[in-house]
Amino acid sequence: MLTKELSVLAQVIIVFTSIVVGFKLGSSASSSASKELNGLDKPETHLETEIEDDKASQETLEELADGDLAAVRAESWEPCKLVLVVRGDLHLDPANISTQCSDATLACYKALLSKNPQLVRHWEVTGQAKIALKGTSHEQLSELEAIAKSLNLCARFIHNKDLTKNSEDTGTVLGIGPAPVELINQVTGKLRLL
Repeated sequence: MLTKELSVLAQVIIVFTSIVVGFKLGSSASSSASKELNGLDKPETHLETEIEDDKASQETLEELADGDLAAVRAESWEPCKLVLVVRGDLHLDPANISTQCSDATLACYKALLSKNPQLVRHWEVTGQAKIALKGTSHEQLSELEAIAKSLNLCARFIHNKDLTKNSEDTGTVLGIGPAPVELINQVTGKLRLL
């Protein structure tokens, strides 16, 4: 009688295992079929590859253009700031200025976080000061960017073709820093508040 019960139990286990394995195989097959039908499992197109290559080359160019971002240090409780220079010749509305300044802040933060996390932490602890200044033209902002990078400061130019449709120069806002106030003032000390 015990062997008969073991035999029945073994058959139940085999049936149960068959059902589970069949369910797993069926769901994975239907999942891959569903992806193919929805186009989620398509091979990468040539255009997508070009876009990814362009992004990678742009990031490489930015890294090459930077000086030694890790070289900038702030003394204990020395005030730091991030400066956002907005092109005044574009006459941007407040919503666009806010968006472009947010983009510049994030670009500087991300770049410096990977290269000089101690400086970013120091800026965060000392209040995360952000100052918006008024620039006069794309050329002026380009000059400020070059000066900032020569001083090993993080500088990121935000470009927006939609906001600069009447101009060949697509730069809207230049973010510089965060870094010690005295160092940034060497670059932007003569500019006026926005």
